[in-house]
Amino acid sequence: MSLLRSTFIGLSRNARLRHFAEQSSLGRRMSSRFVAGFRIEDALVAANQLAAQGLAVTLDSLGENVTTPEQARQSAQVYHWLLDKIDPAQLNANVSLKLTQMGMDLGPDVAGGIVSGLVDHAVQTNSFVRVDMEGTEYTQATIDLVRQLHAKPDNRGHVGVVIQAYLRRSADDIARLLSDRIRIRLCKGAYREPPDLAFPEKKDVDANFVALTKTLLKSGVFHGIATHDPAMIDATKEFARTEHIDPASFEFQMLYGVRRDLQRSLVKEGYKVRIYVPFGDEWYPYFMRRLAERPANVLFLARNFFRK
Repeated sequence: MSLLRSTFIGLSRNARLRHFAEQSSLGRRMSSRFVAGFRIEDALVAANQLAAQGLAVTLDSLGENVTTPEQARQSAQVYHWLLDKIDPAQLNANVSLKLTQMGMDLGPDVAGGIVSGLVDHAVQTNSFVRVDMEGTEYTQATIDLVRQLHAKPDNRGHVGVVIQAYLRRSADDIARLLSDRIRIRLCKGAYREPPDLAFPEKKDVDANFVALTKTLLKSGVFHGIATHDPAMIDATKEFARTEHIDPASFEFQMLYGVRRDLQRSLVKEGYKVRIYVPFGDEWYPYFMRRLAERPANVLFLARNFFRK
Protein backbone atom coordinates (compact mmCIF):
# COMPACT_ATOMS: atom_id res chain seq x y z
CA MET A 1 0.00 0.00 0.00
CA SER A 2 1.39 3.42 -0.90
CA LEU A 3 2.32 5.82 1.89
CA LEU A 4 -0.22 8.37 0.66
CA ARG A 5 -3.07 5.87 0.63
CA SER A 6 -2.12 4.52 4.04
CA THR A 7 -2.01 8.06 5.44
CA PHE A 8 -5.48 8.99 4.20
CA ILE A 9 -7.03 5.72 5.39
CA GLY A 10 -5.49 6.34 8.79
CA LEU A 11 -6.90 9.88 8.82
CA SER A 12 -10.35 8.54 7.91
CA ARG A 13 -10.43 6.92 11.38
CA ASN A 14 -9.24 9.99 13.32
CA ALA A 15 -12.21 11.02 15.47
CA ARG A 16 -10.89 14.47 16.43
CA LEU A 17 -10.09 15.46 12.86
CA ARG A 18 -13.43 14.08 11.72
CA HIS A 19 -15.32 16.21 14.26
CA PHE A 20 -13.43 19.33 13.20
CA ALA A 21 -13.87 18.68 9.47
CA GLU A 22 -17.60 17.88 9.61
CA GLN A 23 -18.31 21.02 11.65
CA SER A 24 -16.19 23.45 9.62
CA SER A 25 -17.19 25.41 6.53
CA LEU A 26 -13.75 24.66 5.07
CA GLY A 27 -14.29 20.93 5.38
CA ARG A 28 -17.77 21.12 3.87
CA ARG A 29 -16.46 23.13 0.94
CA MET A 30 -13.75 20.54 0.28
CA SER A 31 -16.23 17.66 0.47
CA SER A 32 -18.65 19.17 -2.04
CA ARG A 33 -16.79 17.64 -5.00
CA PHE A 34 -17.58 14.10 -3.86
CA VAL A 35 -20.68 14.56 -1.68
CA ALA A 36 -23.96 15.74 -3.24
CA GLY A 37 -25.07 17.73 -0.19
CA PHE A 38 -26.34 17.30 3.32
CA ARG A 39 -30.10 16.73 2.83
CA ILE A 40 -32.32 14.29 0.96
CA GLU A 41 -33.40 17.17 -1.27
CA ASP A 42 -29.77 17.80 -2.27
CA ALA A 43 -29.35 14.17 -3.26
CA LEU A 44 -32.54 14.19 -5.33
CA VAL A 45 -31.45 17.36 -7.15
CA ALA A 46 -28.13 15.68 -7.99
CA ALA A 47 -29.96 12.53 -9.10
CA ASN A 48 -32.16 14.51 -11.48
CA GLN A 49 -29.15 16.33 -12.91
CA LEU A 50 -27.40 13.02 -13.55
CA ALA A 51 -30.55 11.51 -15.03
CA ALA A 52 -30.60 14.33 -17.59
CA GLN A 53 -27.19 13.06 -18.75
CA GLY A 54 -28.45 9.49 -19.13
CA LEU A 55 -26.93 8.31 -15.85
CA ALA A 56 -28.62 6.07 -13.27
CA VAL A 57 -27.88 6.59 -9.57
CA THR A 58 -27.62 4.79 -6.27
CA LEU A 59 -28.32 7.02 -3.26
CA ASP A 60 -26.29 6.65 -0.08
CA SER A 61 -27.07 8.42 3.20
CA LEU A 62 -23.61 8.66 4.73
CA GLY A 63 -22.95 7.24 8.18
CA GLU A 64 -21.43 4.22 9.87
CA ASN A 65 -20.82 2.60 13.27
CA VAL A 66 -23.88 3.85 15.13
CA THR A 67 -23.86 3.23 18.88
CA THR A 68 -27.56 2.85 19.78
CA PRO A 69 -30.57 1.09 18.26
CA GLU A 70 -32.32 4.44 18.02
CA GLN A 71 -29.53 5.84 15.86
CA ALA A 72 -29.79 2.78 13.62
CA ARG A 73 -33.55 3.23 13.25
CA GLN A 74 -33.09 6.92 12.44
CA SER A 75 -30.53 6.01 9.78
CA ALA A 76 -32.94 3.49 8.27
CA GLN A 77 -35.76 6.04 8.22
CA VAL A 78 -33.80 8.16 5.73
CA TYR A 79 -33.75 5.17 3.38
CA HIS A 80 -37.47 4.56 3.83
CA TRP A 81 -38.02 8.18 2.79
CA LEU A 82 -35.77 7.71 -0.24
CA LEU A 83 -37.57 4.55 -1.33
CA ASP A 84 -40.86 6.43 -1.14
CA LYS A 85 -39.52 9.29 -3.27
CA ILE A 86 -37.71 7.41 -6.05
CA ASP A 87 -40.72 6.04 -7.92
CA PRO A 88 -42.85 9.24 -7.90
CA ALA A 89 -39.81 11.15 -9.15
CA GLN A 90 -39.45 8.60 -12.00
CA LEU A 91 -35.75 8.18 -11.27
CA ASN A 92 -33.61 5.25 -12.38
CA ALA A 93 -32.34 4.96 -8.82
CA ASN A 94 -31.81 2.58 -5.95
CA VAL A 95 -30.16 2.83 -2.52
CA SER A 96 -26.90 1.72 -0.90
CA LEU A 97 -26.32 1.33 2.83
CA LYS A 98 -23.72 0.16 5.34
CA LEU A 99 -24.54 -2.46 7.94
CA THR A 100 -22.69 -0.63 10.71
CA GLN A 101 -25.03 2.30 10.02
CA MET A 102 -27.93 -0.11 10.58
CA GLY A 103 -26.60 -1.33 13.94
CA MET A 104 -24.35 -4.29 13.07
CA ASP A 105 -21.99 -3.41 15.94
CA LEU A 106 -24.96 -3.78 18.30
CA GLY A 107 -25.61 -7.32 17.08
CA PRO A 108 -26.57 -9.03 13.80
CA ASP A 109 -30.22 -9.26 14.86
CA VAL A 110 -30.46 -5.46 15.15
CA ALA A 111 -29.05 -4.83 11.68
CA GLY A 112 -30.79 -7.85 10.20
CA GLY A 113 -34.23 -6.72 11.31
CA ILE A 114 -33.71 -3.16 10.12
CA VAL A 115 -32.32 -4.12 6.71
CA SER A 116 -35.02 -6.74 6.26
CA GLY A 117 -37.61 -3.98 6.66
CA LEU A 118 -35.85 -1.88 4.04
CA VAL A 119 -35.71 -4.76 1.57
CA ASP A 120 -39.42 -5.39 2.12
CA HIS A 121 -40.00 -1.71 1.31
CA ALA A 122 -37.86 -2.03 -1.82
CA VAL A 123 -39.98 -4.97 -2.95
CA GLN A 124 -43.14 -2.91 -2.46
CA THR A 125 -41.73 0.00 -4.47
CA ASN A 126 -40.03 -2.20 -7.09
CA SER A 127 -36.61 -0.90 -6.06
CA PHE A 128 -33.30 -2.39 -4.93
CA VAL A 129 -31.11 -2.24 -1.81
CA ARG A 130 -27.34 -2.60 -2.15
CA VAL A 131 -25.51 -3.58 1.04
CA ASP A 132 -22.06 -1.99 0.95
CA MET A 133 -18.96 -3.86 2.09
CA GLU A 134 -16.90 -2.47 4.94
CA GLY A 135 -13.69 -3.74 6.59
CA THR A 136 -12.86 -7.44 6.77
CA GLU A 137 -14.24 -7.75 10.31
CA TYR A 138 -17.67 -7.41 8.68
CA THR A 139 -17.16 -9.34 5.42
CA GLN A 140 -18.59 -12.71 6.41
CA ALA A 141 -21.49 -11.24 8.38
CA THR A 142 -22.40 -9.01 5.43
CA ILE A 143 -22.42 -11.88 2.95
CA ASP A 144 -24.37 -14.11 5.35
CA LEU A 145 -27.06 -11.48 5.88
CA VAL A 146 -27.46 -10.70 2.17
CA ARG A 147 -27.77 -14.41 1.34
CA GLN A 148 -30.32 -14.84 4.10
CA LEU A 149 -32.40 -11.90 2.87
CA HIS A 150 -32.15 -12.94 -0.78
CA ALA A 151 -33.32 -16.47 0.06
CA LYS A 152 -36.80 -15.14 0.75
CA PRO A 153 -38.58 -15.61 -2.62
CA ASP A 154 -40.14 -12.13 -2.75
CA ASN A 155 -36.74 -10.51 -2.14
CA ARG A 156 -34.89 -12.08 -5.06
CA GLY A 157 -33.49 -9.41 -7.33
CA HIS A 158 -34.19 -6.68 -4.75
CA VAL A 159 -31.06 -6.99 -2.58
CA GLY A 160 -27.39 -7.21 -3.53
CA VAL A 161 -23.93 -6.81 -2.10
CA VAL A 162 -20.47 -5.36 -2.78
CA ILE A 163 -17.33 -7.47 -3.23
CA GLN A 164 -13.82 -6.00 -3.04
CA ALA A 165 -11.25 -7.27 -5.52
CA TYR A 166 -8.29 -6.60 -3.24
CA LEU A 167 -9.41 -9.34 -0.82
CA ARG A 168 -7.90 -12.77 -1.38
CA ARG A 169 -11.20 -14.45 -0.48
CA SER A 170 -13.32 -12.66 -3.08
CA ALA A 171 -13.29 -15.36 -5.77
CA ASP A 172 -14.74 -17.87 -3.30
CA ASP A 173 -17.28 -15.32 -2.03
CA ILE A 174 -18.43 -14.56 -5.57
CA ALA A 175 -18.86 -18.27 -6.33
CA ARG A 176 -21.17 -18.65 -3.33
CA LEU A 177 -23.13 -15.49 -4.14
CA LEU A 178 -23.57 -16.49 -7.77
CA SER A 179 -24.93 -19.87 -6.69
CA ASP A 180 -27.81 -17.79 -5.26
CA ARG A 181 -27.84 -15.47 -8.31
CA ILE A 182 -27.24 -12.42 -6.15
CA ARG A 183 -26.38 -9.13 -7.82
CA ILE A 184 -22.86 -7.90 -7.06
CA ARG A 185 -21.07 -4.59 -7.29
CA LEU A 186 -17.38 -5.31 -7.84
CA CYS A 187 -14.93 -2.65 -6.67
CA LYS A 188 -11.23 -2.64 -5.80
CA GLY A 189 -11.59 -1.82 -2.08
CA ALA A 190 -10.79 1.19 0.08
CA TYR A 191 -9.91 -0.06 3.57
CA ARG A 192 -6.56 -0.88 5.17
CA GLU A 193 -6.14 -4.64 5.46
CA PRO A 194 -3.16 -6.91 6.27
CA PRO A 195 -1.36 -8.62 3.37
CA ASP A 196 -2.56 -12.07 4.42
CA LEU A 197 -6.12 -10.89 3.73
CA ALA A 198 -5.65 -8.41 0.87
CA PHE A 199 -3.29 -8.15 -2.08
CA PRO A 200 -0.77 -5.42 -1.19
CA GLU A 201 0.33 -4.74 -4.79
CA LYS A 202 -1.83 -2.80 -7.27
CA LYS A 203 -0.94 -5.14 -10.12
CA ASP A 204 -2.33 -8.09 -8.20
CA VAL A 205 -5.51 -6.21 -7.29
CA ASP A 206 -5.95 -5.24 -10.96
CA ALA A 207 -5.42 -8.82 -12.13
CA ASN A 208 -7.97 -10.10 -9.64
CA PHE A 209 -10.43 -7.37 -10.61
CA VAL A 210 -10.26 -8.41 -14.27
CA ALA A 211 -10.59 -12.11 -13.42
CA LEU A 212 -13.60 -11.49 -11.17
CA THR A 213 -15.18 -9.21 -13.78
CA LYS A 214 -15.04 -12.01 -16.32
CA THR A 215 -16.74 -14.37 -13.88
CA LEU A 216 -19.50 -11.85 -13.23
CA LEU A 217 -20.12 -11.03 -16.90
CA LYS A 218 -20.46 -14.71 -17.78
CA SER A 219 -22.88 -15.41 -14.91
CA GLY A 220 -26.08 -14.20 -16.58
CA VAL A 221 -26.86 -12.03 -13.54
CA PHE A 222 -26.96 -8.22 -13.78
CA HIS A 223 -23.89 -6.84 -11.99
CA GLY A 224 -22.13 -3.51 -11.49
CA ILE A 225 -18.48 -3.12 -12.46
CA ALA A 226 -17.32 -0.25 -10.24
CA THR A 227 -14.13 1.39 -11.45
CA HIS A 228 -12.69 4.63 -12.80
CA ASP A 229 -9.56 2.89 -14.09
CA PRO A 230 -9.45 3.09 -17.91
CA ALA A 231 -7.48 -0.16 -18.06
CA MET A 232 -10.16 -2.01 -16.10
CA ILE A 233 -12.91 -0.46 -18.21
CA ASP A 234 -11.15 -1.40 -21.45
CA ALA A 235 -10.64 -4.95 -20.20
CA THR A 236 -14.34 -5.21 -19.35
CA LYS A 237 -15.46 -3.91 -22.74
CA GLU A 238 -13.03 -6.15 -24.61
CA PHE A 239 -14.14 -9.28 -22.75
CA ALA A 240 -17.81 -8.44 -23.36
CA ARG A 241 -17.12 -8.01 -27.07
CA THR A 242 -15.08 -11.20 -27.35
CA GLU A 243 -17.68 -13.27 -25.49
CA HIS A 244 -20.63 -11.61 -27.26
CA ILE A 245 -22.05 -10.39 -23.95
CA ASP A 246 -24.82 -7.83 -24.34
CA PRO A 247 -23.71 -4.46 -22.88
CA ALA A 248 -27.24 -4.11 -21.48
CA SER A 249 -26.60 -7.12 -19.20
CA PHE A 250 -24.25 -5.19 -16.87
CA GLU A 251 -23.45 -1.64 -15.87
CA PHE A 252 -20.40 0.41 -15.02
CA GLN A 253 -20.58 2.16 -11.66
CA MET A 254 -18.69 5.28 -10.67
CA LEU A 255 -18.54 7.76 -7.83
CA TYR A 256 -20.20 11.16 -7.78
CA GLY A 257 -17.70 13.82 -8.82
CA VAL A 258 -15.01 11.42 -10.06
CA ARG A 259 -14.12 11.18 -13.79
CA ARG A 260 -17.25 12.91 -15.05
CA ASP A 261 -15.72 12.92 -18.52
CA LEU A 262 -15.44 9.14 -18.46
CA GLN A 263 -19.01 8.78 -17.20
CA ARG A 264 -20.35 10.78 -20.13
CA SER A 265 -18.20 9.04 -22.73
CA LEU A 266 -19.39 5.60 -21.62
CA VAL A 267 -23.02 6.71 -21.94
CA LYS A 268 -22.30 8.00 -25.46
CA GLU A 269 -20.84 4.59 -26.32
CA GLY A 270 -24.10 2.95 -25.26
CA TYR A 271 -23.08 1.49 -21.91
CA LYS A 272 -25.20 1.64 -18.77
CA VAL A 273 -23.60 3.80 -16.07
CA ARG A 274 -24.76 4.22 -12.48
CA ILE A 275 -23.38 6.94 -10.20
CA TYR A 276 -22.98 6.41 -6.47
CA VAL A 277 -24.44 9.60 -4.93
CA PRO A 278 -23.59 10.10 -1.24
CA PHE A 279 -25.14 12.79 0.94
CA GLY A 280 -25.40 13.73 4.60
CA ASP A 281 -23.49 15.35 7.44
CA GLU A 282 -21.32 12.34 8.24
CA TRP A 283 -19.20 12.65 5.12
CA TYR A 284 -15.65 12.69 6.51
CA PRO A 285 -14.69 8.95 6.46
CA TYR A 286 -16.12 8.56 2.95
CA PHE A 287 -14.28 11.68 1.72
CA MET A 288 -10.92 10.55 3.12
CA ARG A 289 -11.27 7.11 1.54
CA ARG A 290 -11.88 8.77 -1.83
CA LEU A 291 -8.60 10.64 -1.44
CA ALA A 292 -6.88 7.42 -0.43
CA GLU A 293 -8.17 5.55 -3.48
CA ARG A 294 -6.93 7.99 -6.06
CA PRO A 295 -4.06 10.47 -5.56
CA ALA A 296 -5.38 12.43 -8.55
CA ASN A 297 -8.31 13.44 -6.36
CA VAL A 298 -5.92 15.23 -4.01
CA LEU A 299 -4.30 17.09 -6.89
CA PHE A 300 -7.71 18.01 -8.29
CA LEU A 301 -8.79 19.58 -5.00
CA ALA A 302 -5.52 21.48 -4.69
CA ARG A 303 -5.85 22.92 -8.22
CA ASN A 304 -9.50 23.85 -7.95
CA PHE A 305 -9.98 24.86 -4.34
CA PHE A 306 -9.81 28.60 -4.94
CA ARG A 307 -11.73 28.60 -8.22
CA LYS A 308 -15.33 29.74 -8.34
